[in-house]
Amino acid sequence: MEGIFQTQVYTWHYVAFVLCMAALGVFGHVIRGFVNPFPDRLSDSQAMDMILSDGYDMTDQLFGTEYDDAGFYRLDSLKNLRLSVAFWIIGGSVIYLFFEGMAPLFAWAANNATIWFWQLIVYRFENV
Repeated sequence: MEGIFQTQVYTWHYVAFVLCMAALGVFGHVIRGFVNPFPDRLSDSQAMDMILSDGYDMTDQLFGTEYDDAGFYRLDSLKNLRLSVAFWIIGGSVIYLFFEGMAPLFAWAANNATIWFWQLIVYRFENV
């Protein structure tokens, strides 16, 4: 990439990207646990749930997503949290590594975010 996004991608950019994806995985887990007003599992049959429900699909069946007795996604399940974080990290890493402009774009954003954050801290201390 040329122009504004031309930058070197260092190891810390990869680590920062994985940490961002992990944070999005936690956020997605919490949103799925809190926002859904209707239960994902409507019956005891997995086939019927995949047909009738919007929230239950083949990935939930394959990886064993946990639901409570009423059919809602379990927010307190560490297995669900691990699955959500793993899906975000793996999916984000595929995009990050295999699409040409993604690594320099994230490196540019990470560099500018750290500069902006440092300037914010300095500004706050100067105006205390």
